Amino acid sequence: MKQRVRWALDHALPRTVMSYAARKGDLPGRLIVESGVRETADLVDLFDAARASGPIHQGSFSFTTASQSTVKEILTSPDFRTGIVRAGGPFEKIRAWADVDMLGPLTPPSLLVTEPPDHTRYRKLVTRVFTVRAVEQLRGRTEQIANDLLDQLDPSSPVDLVEAYCARLPLTVITEILGVEPEDQERVLTFGTAAAPSLDLGLSWQSFRDVEAALTDFADWLAAHLEHLRANPGDNLMSKLVAAEEDGVGLNDAELKATAGLVLAAGFETTVNLLGNAIVLFDKHPDQLDRLCSEPDLWPNAVDEVLRIDPPVLLTGRMAVRDTTVAGMRVPEGAVVSTLLAGANRDPEVFTDPNTFDVSRANAGEHMAFSAGRHYCLGASLARMEGEVGLKVLYDRYPDLRVLPGAERRTTRILRGFETLPASLSPREG
Repeated sequence: MKQRVRWALDHALPRTVMSYAARKGDLPGRLIVESGVRETADLVDLFDAARASGPIHQGSFSFTTASQSTVKEILTSPDFRTGIVRAGGPFEKIRAWADVDMLGPLTPPSLLVTEPPDHTRYRKLVTRVFTVRAVEQLRGRTEQIANDLLDQLDPSSPVDLVEAYCARLPLTVITEILGVEPEDQERVLTFGTAAAPSLDLGLSWQSFRDVEAALTDFADWLAAHLEHLRANPGDNLMSKLVAAEEDGVGLNDAELKATAGLVLAAGFETTVNLLGNAIVLFDKHPDQLDRLCSEPDLWPNAVDEVLRIDPPVLLTGRMAVRDTTVAGMRVPEGAVVSTLLAGANRDPEVFTDPNTFDVSRANAGEHMAFSAGRHYCLGASLARMEGEVGLKVLYDRYPDLRVLPGAERRTTRILRGFETLPASLSPREG
């Protein structure tokens, strides 16, 4: 009963409200509802409509913005916070009754929903371990994993690249970051696949049950894993995080579990989507792939251009913690604002010909795919590295790769990627 109440309040009710708003023509409602059935490129008219109404648009139930400067202002402002601050009332009493202590990327003390001063202390310790240098040291191993996965493919037969490659590559990297023993890797890969939708809005009842079951199983496994790492520390980032301290104080068990859960769910889903979205873009724009073949130094920039034009995350939300003004508009305390990362990535005030996919774009790296401010994605350097390595190795091995009919996008709204991606690795006959 409590689980069904959690689902109703956190997913079914918001989905119903947004659907009602969308039917009335509400722009934020339309964005949420139509993002479940339209590709990112097909949402451009809604991004343009949001910008045409001003730097920030007030809808029936929330605000939204597709202006990059306004998105940055909100994401970096102390007047806004992540998560929902509940204001009491009958729904809150019911929600409190239904609450359980659940591990998840959107549940405190996850970095995604923690604010200063706890966030400052917490992120400082995590950042000391997940450095750009530490990620670069994983590059050689990531190349080896990519090649090992491609060795297992039969180039004469069609393959689902999401299942065989795009998902396996980041999850294998993540299990090694977490210090998972080889015999447990398949189990953790299953956790990651099942838990990734926890980052989305409007889950079905069955998906919600599957997510909670996976997160519960992962939390149970993780408790024993952390004890193992304390007793047998290895040369992996999770072992270093377990031992990390600032003024003699390290992360507690809840924070360590939350970090591992965030790495697993967020690090898996976003990179799977990055790889799949890139493959489809290159299939639609073979001239851009040809350019990368002749100018391989452009690969890092190409990854940023993929992140710009088809980001793995459509938007992120913030709540005003006090009455404030944004771009000349009053935003009252308690108001929710959707910052359209995908819309900011196509802001014509920042990007010339914003709807054109150009791997040589000079300012591709100015995209907002990793958010901004104190909640800037901790795994940005890891995602970029995995995207660059994963795509370059794939196309070096199979330059004639082409997407076949039957590709299916994920049904998630905020997370943008492919569920299946059938492809041929061989040149066309004749």
